Amino acid sequence: MLTWLKSHLTGGGLTAFISHSDCLQHNMGSGHPECPERLVAIKDQLMAAQLFDSLQEVEAPLVSEQQLARVHPPHYVEYIEACSPSVGTFRVDPDTAMCPGTLQAARRAAGAVVKAVDMVCNKEAPNAFCSIRPPGHHAESARSMGFCFFNNIAVGIAHALSTYKLQRIAVVDFDVHHGNGTEEIFRDDPRVMMVSIFQHPFFPYSGDQPLGANMHHVPLKAGSGSREFREAVEYLWLPQLEEFKPEMIFISAGFDAHREDDMASLALTEADYEWVTRKLLQLAATHCEGRIVSVLEGGYDLSALGRSAAAHIKVLSDG
Repeated sequence: MLTWLKSHLTGGGLTAFISHSDCLQHNMGSGHPECPERLVAIKDQLMAAQLFDSLQEVEAPLVSEQQLARVHPPHYVEYIEACSPSVGTFRVDPDTAMCPGTLQAARRAAGAVVKAVDMVCNKEAPNAFCSIRPPGHHAESARSMGFCFFNNIAVGIAHALSTYKLQRIAVVDFDVHHGNGTEEIFRDDPRVMMVSIFQHPFFPYSGDQPLGANMHHVPLKAGSGSREFREAVEYLWLPQLEEFKPEMIFISAGFDAHREDDMASLALTEADYEWVTRKLLQLAATHCEGRIVSVLEGGYDLSALGRSAAAHIKVLSDG
């Protein structure tokens, strides 16, 4: 009741929290780090922090063929559909597998970002967080890898460019792994600027040599922590973003650079995710009417993921 009243009084002033139960049906096997419990951990932490009164909960729709086709050629989508098993699992690469629920989950994940774009651009929400899986930023236009099938954030960006005729979109990626798929899709597209940090050398062993003049990456060596991350943001990201003056900001919100996440060897904390979110909100307020769409990527220690995502979402919802 309180959530409805706030939304009614503020005219869509609540951050959109977009997810779907279908995203829990994607399961790559016992012990796989990209597990359904990741979304449960985020929701549990949001409930514990009593943040849902500050959010609009929205069910993710299925992405359309037209929306996917802006990023992924039809032959690739047909390949993913053909790989979808009726029982068991099918591996598209050594780390990435499909089960009977994967295709539906992937369509919801991409559809969530499209829905977020519509809500933010139509002023139904000031910003949005997509709590979805499978993640997307490693998926290239015609290649699935790194737990990713469709590039969710790229599908949303392409929708914003096509439907709302935006001319300057910024992608901010703070996942511990380089977002090679997002870079491959938007390389040399002057309408899209990407800034990122990631551990290097590390999977997917790319990003240290940008593919286009619109790509601004900061590789961090293993063991880097808050100081190195914040310096990268202050002295490298923000000047580029200020010069670009984005009309909308998309965040590839991977929380696997947390010091408790043994997937990698960086040492960020919840305070770092809170800090960078505030910086991006300030930038968005200056240049793009506050328009931010944040999309879950990595984060595999369940406790650290839940706490980090909640810190990020709280800043978004405080606006």
